[in-house]
Amino acid sequence: MKILVLNSGSSSIKYKLYEVDEDSAQFSALCEGQADRIGIAGSTIAHENAGCEKDRQFVDLKNHKAAIDEILKLLTDPEHGLIENLEEITGVGHRVVHGGEDFTESVEIDRGVVKAIERNSMLAPLHNPPNLMGIKAMASLCPFIPQVAVFDTAIHQSMPKKAYMYALPRAQYTNYKIRKYGFHGTSHGYVAEKAAAELGKPLKDLKLITCHLGNGGSLAAFMGGISVDTTMGFTPLDGIIMGTRSGALDPYIPLHIMESQELSPAQVSTMMNKQGGLMAISGKSDMRDNVEAAAEGNKDCQMAIEMFCYSIQKYIGSYAAAMNGVDGIVFTAGVGENNPMLRKAILENFTFLGLEVDDAKNDANETILTTDASKVTALKIHTNEELVIALDTHRLIEGTV
Repeated sequence: MKILVLNSGSSSIKYKLYEVDEDSAQFSALCEGQADRIGIAGSTIAHENAGCEKDRQFVDLKNHKAAIDEILKLLTDPEHGLIENLEEITGVGHRVVHGGEDFTESVEIDRGVVKAIERNSMLAPLHNPPNLMGIKAMASLCPFIPQVAVFDTAIHQSMPKKAYMYALPRAQYTNYKIRKYGFHGTSHGYVAEKAAAELGKPLKDLKLITCHLGNGGSLAAFMGGISVDTTMGFTPLDGIIMGTRSGALDPYIPLHIMESQELSPAQVSTMMNKQGGLMAISGKSDMRDNVEAAAEGNKDCQMAIEMFCYSIQKYIGSYAAAMNGVDGIVFTAGVGENNPMLRKAILENFTFLGLEVDDAKNDANETILTTDASKVTALKIHTNEELVIALDTHRLIEGTV
């Protein structure tokens, strides 16, 4: 059995092909790649088979259907492909950013699901439409292959009302669905399960705080085996400071900027989403660049790091209070997995919980980052969102193919 995972963006499509060993239920990645600049001059596909060098080709990709058609040709190429024909693909899993209140878990795609994704596009206008382009293109090219939608928001639909409701007139929720949704759900759920396995306890018996820290970032609180709160809100803009996103603000600030500087909502949205965060503080959106420059004495980069860590510390503290305790704090994604200095800087404020960082373990990027005597365990878990999509796709279609 082979599962193809697609992540369709506005001008790019990431893909990964998995083989499933039915006897051992093990998933192995056969290849991966990315189509870029779809609908733009100079479009390319970078393709890499397991254990081989990446091959980059310039191909005319006028739309998402053309891009997926080229991806399928690469998979079945007589010389370099990994499958003889498309019938070997038993399912296609799609990342879909926003499922609104319609989906609490991954689902096999049918007309009703497509309509719901379209309906929720008003909540994610930059993400859901291209996600749908990938779904519709695949359905057109290979209508015989079942497809599955895996939603970033689904896992957070378990949040209680006190966590997801805003203190706005009721009509804003009932008529316009304005509430907290949360994102990065596939990553948070995956690393929470992995952390529970490392701790040797069922997830339902643990209180965990997961920290997905990349160019975009969010935290989630897990109690009783479910997500009970998360930092991103109605949009991915809320929460911690990110690469180019401001994170949480006084809600009147954008209104004041529009009024006092005569800027449009679109201009302020660009400011907060693309010119904010680390970029606004130091002029560098990549944390690696900030760390390097801070070490050389750059004061703005030092401030950016301090503000970033502080924004995370506040949410960890509030979630520990909301859950009346915490058993584990989990770091994942590019920054969370690869920067011991930042992890230590974040965790140093939690000695009052009995948390003790083991410097040797942390510096060596081990899975467990705290001492044996620590009352709260800090962990580093590698996230794998594509694998989550493949697992859910296999689970949903294995009884129907």
